[in-house]
Amino acid sequence: MTLRFLTSGESHGRGYLTVLEGFPSGLAVSLERLREELARRRRGYGRGARMGLERDVLACWGGLRDGLTTGAPLGFVLENTEWEQWRPVLDPQGVDPEQAEVRGVYRPRPGHGDLTGCLKYGHGEARNALERASARSTAAWTVAGTVARILLEGLGVRVRGAVTGLGGVEISPPETEDQWLRARGSELGCPREEDEAPWRRRVDQAREGGQTLGGTFLVSLTGLPPGLGSFAEWDRRLDGRLTGALMAVPGIKGVEVGEGFRLAALEGGQAHDEIFPAPGGFCRRTNRAGGLEGGMTNGEEVLLRCAMKPIPTLGRPLRTLDLRTHEAVEAQVERGDVCAVPSACVVAEALAAWTMACAAAECCGGDRMEELAGRFEELRERGRWER
Repeated sequence: MTLRFLTSGESHGRGYLTVLEGFPSGLAVSLERLREELARRRRGYGRGARMGLERDVLACWGGLRDGLTTGAPLGFVLENTEWEQWRPVLDPQGVDPEQAEVRGVYRPRPGHGDLTGCLKYGHGEARNALERASARSTAAWTVAGTVARILLEGLGVRVRGAVTGLGGVEISPPETEDQWLRARGSELGCPREEDEAPWRRRVDQAREGGQTLGGTFLVSLTGLPPGLGSFAEWDRRLDGRLTGALMAVPGIKGVEVGEGFRLAALEGGQAHDEIFPAPGGFCRRTNRAGGLEGGMTNGEEVLLRCAMKPIPTLGRPLRTLDLRTHEAVEAQVERGDVCAVPSACVVAEALAAWTMACAAAECCGGDRMEELAGRFEELRERGRWER
């Protein structure tokens, strides 16, 4: 059993198509749940004006009947409420040359894919590149990842996320279930109320200076049995698959598993999670490995920490060159955010859920949800121990 998804669409185009293949029949999928996650993706103090314009008008075109998956490919459409304004520039069959010239992007932004996209695909200006490279595409990824998240929840697996740093102001990760829950509902993804005010002040400071901010966040997956993933081939190792998925989120420049880079400074006796006898099996008292050993889940909580760079579209643009004249100029200014770390956290949760759901489907298979759930529980029983 293999899961996969494909998307089509551009940032200012008609919308995004998302097709998901391989999901078992009998999985209850609520469009309201998908809309809830899409709304979370738009959250954040420091988001730009576009967040007030996006409506994420969602519709299902196939694969669901009466709220349950049928086993056929799932098709979702996210309509762009700004499409009519952009149709003269991006119409698939007839572009208005004057409008295309006015809205052309000839001053590529450092940190974006503008210049490299032009060089790779032979475009004379960057509109074709930036429309597809835009982080707006993560709305479609969030739809796919949320369906995967619903599948994991049916298997007893939870996916959570929380922001842990913003603009250099770092805080402690969530320590209780209530703090994880608060982070989910927080505009900033913050697990504690008292930590929000310094972040808001930092965002205001950056906005006033025409700057942008990055930050860090944590993604957690719990309820996983040992044995998902494999050490048998390099591309089946789950730590590589998870970190690769999270690195694909726009702006992410670093991902660590468990204690990550800190382990490099420790001696071996301090770095690994010892195994102790326990009633009914064995247990661990630490989780420095972040729930992954040998490319597989080991039954502990999977912990992934991501670092996001500041957004490249600045109110005070950086230096670049004009693609037409090759003269030194300031970079293009598009509508942008001061900080999108809380949004990126939601997208990372979705892609982590997708990657783990793929691993579960590969390991346990099944054309019906009850078959997959039964085999997953058998895997859990084989690796059960006291914690």
